[in-house]
Amino acid sequence: MTKAPDSPDSPNLPPEKPPIIAPGVPALKASGADRVELMQTFVRIVEAGSLSAAAALLGTTQPTVSRRLQMLERSLGLRLLQRSTHQMKLTEDGERCFTRAKELVESWEAFEADLRGTGEEPEGTLRVLAPHAFGQELLVGPLVSFLERYAGIKVHWFLQDREPDFIAEGIDCAIHVGELRDPSNVAITLTDVPRIVVASPELLQDRRLPTHPHELAQMPWLALTTFYRNDITLTHKDTRESARVTFEPRMSTDSLYVLRGATLRGLGVGVSSAWVMAEDVAQGRLIQLIPDWRSTALPMYIIYPYAKHYPARLLRFVEAMRAAVPSVIDSEQRKIRDL
Repeated sequence: MTKAPDSPDSPNLPPEKPPIIAPGVPALKASGADRVELMQTFVRIVEAGSLSAAAALLGTTQPTVSRRLQMLERSLGLRLLQRSTHQMKLTEDGERCFTRAKELVESWEAFEADLRGTGEEPEGTLRVLAPHAFGQELLVGPLVSFLERYAGIKVHWFLQDREPDFIAEGIDCAIHVGELRDPSNVAITLTDVPRIVVASPELLQDRRLPTHPHELAQMPWLALTTFYRNDITLTHKDTRESARVTFEPRMSTDSLYVLRGATLRGLGVGVSSAWVMAEDVAQGRLIQLIPDWRSTALPMYIIYPYAKHYPARLLRFVEAMRAAVPSVIDSEQRKIRDL
């Protein structure tokens, strides 16, 4: 059963009792337009995890959100959510209702967008998951440009190095680097992210500069667990010869920035997205080892769940990222190519 943690909207709020539907008395009916609004509110409550968070997303008050939820439950004659002072969770009926309501709301929003015409400015909130390093640095520029262009759109920008569960987490789309695990999602390639092998001058001070990947195995290593742990394969850019390097890392991390910091301090050899280390290599703080050998470039995608209709704000965001991201990453990596 889907669960959504909830910080209570009122610290003394008692567990709610199910709506009383008297036998033989028809449930409260709402108009068609009202029902769409009620279902939109219900979807936002589940996605946000609490009534107060949903109210903030919808630009209204918590009592209004609570009243809409009660109206929807009475209209359907079902209990959709169970709330207490400590948590909020969907009932079995609520789980079924959420899936159908989300589809209906998305279809209604697409229907409205079609009627308004392509010239209408897209509106609403996008919930986007982005990788930590990219989301903190390279993607901020394209994100700000997108928001400046579309004044009616708001973005919730979450940072995680993983594929999301779009439905359970209420995520609209994700920017993802590396292998994809869920083939049912729509995946659009943005660019490829080259990776390089680097070490600090201090680490190399008493060592001969390696000329072949096999010589790297004798050096201390750092592992980036999201992409490699105990081995990595390098390929020569011209001859296409490949060589597998195995090692026992002195330190493992899932953060590109931690890997960079440890590499700068001479703890070991690291393999990283080229753009992260580009400035350090250009300034001589790091040295690119065996530059003719590269680890396989990582594909970068924008992914989102399949649907019959998509809101204009999502389509515009996909267009903006496809246009901006390749040039942004390329400009950073040019610092290495121009050395």
